[in-house]
Amino acid sequence: MSSTGRERITIEVGGGGEESQNFLKNFLLKHLSNFLLDSLEDATCLNLPSKTIAFTTDSFTVKPLFFKGGDIGKLSVIGTLNDLAVMGAKPLYLSLSLIIEEGFMSGDLERILESISKASRENEVLIVTGDTKVVPRGAVDGIFINTSGIGEVIYKGLSARNLKPGDVILLSGPIGDHGVCILAEREGFNFEVDLESDCASLFPMLEPLFLANLELHAMRDPTRGGLAGVLYEWAQASKVDILIEEESIPLQPQVRVFCEILGFEPYHLPSEGKAIIALPKREAPKALELLRSHPLGERARIIGEVINWSSKPRVFLKGPYGPIRVMELNNGEFLPRIC
Repeated sequence: MSSTGRERITIEVGGGGEESQNFLKNFLLKHLSNFLLDSLEDATCLNLPSKTIAFTTDSFTVKPLFFKGGDIGKLSVIGTLNDLAVMGAKPLYLSLSLIIEEGFMSGDLERILESISKASRENEVLIVTGDTKVVPRGAVDGIFINTSGIGEVIYKGLSARNLKPGDVILLSGPIGDHGVCILAEREGFNFEVDLESDCASLFPMLEPLFLANLELHAMRDPTRGGLAGVLYEWAQASKVDILIEEESIPLQPQVRVFCEILGFEPYHLPSEGKAIIALPKREAPKALELLRSHPLGERARIIGEVINWSSKPRVFLKGPYGPIRVMELNNGEFLPRIC
């Protein structure tokens, strides 16, 4: 997207794909670029006199507000905690801002706040500041939530710019559960999808890796844009290629069937409780052992490697019978309002 001042911002900008990346470059970084923001990580690490903290913010507009495995309240907490965790930070504090449509049901607000309270207590974080605005009917769809998070960095140096040829790519478990759950409930598909969102805090699973003295290069949770979005961000930031074994990508049977019926690629679907990790191959066995010792990581596996094949950073997908093709980065608004 290039701007002449007359174009309108489209919904595709929020989808996590190519339009999102163009928007960041051509609008936000054009005006706000600085040495901290330019890295475009999930959270920014700030060096204070006594420690290093990570700081992040996110906004949540999911539809429906309540879904199998969670709701917008739980999602607003977990999504922000995970953005801190994949930067090597132990989450400590959250802010909470609500934008509520006039006429929103008080009972639904109670359910959402109870969910926020429960997720915060379970993950030992405090909500320490916030704001509430009520806007006229039609100005928002029910309720939008913004949360910001602060965490103490216990593992330094994780960055999308760190990948090197010879690294391997680990995935902590099956992808796409959240996307399929949201889409099935929102669109009212008349076939049953017995699947919950995978919305879960990653820090308890990742902390043993941080404390084990492993050499870790990058981490990310594949939310908007899915697995493909993360891999392309990494490839472009590190100026490398990535080769993924299609058969190695773990999927729930329901997600596989759902994608086959509707013609989706599972690597475009968002997850809210999975981690992608890049690290040297020699570190992979220990990392897999630690991941698999936690319930969230029982199906962790190596799904690919970092290579150096082309002058233009790309992500390649090796099919089950050997052919290799380019993994497509999602174009357009593939799945709106999933987080």
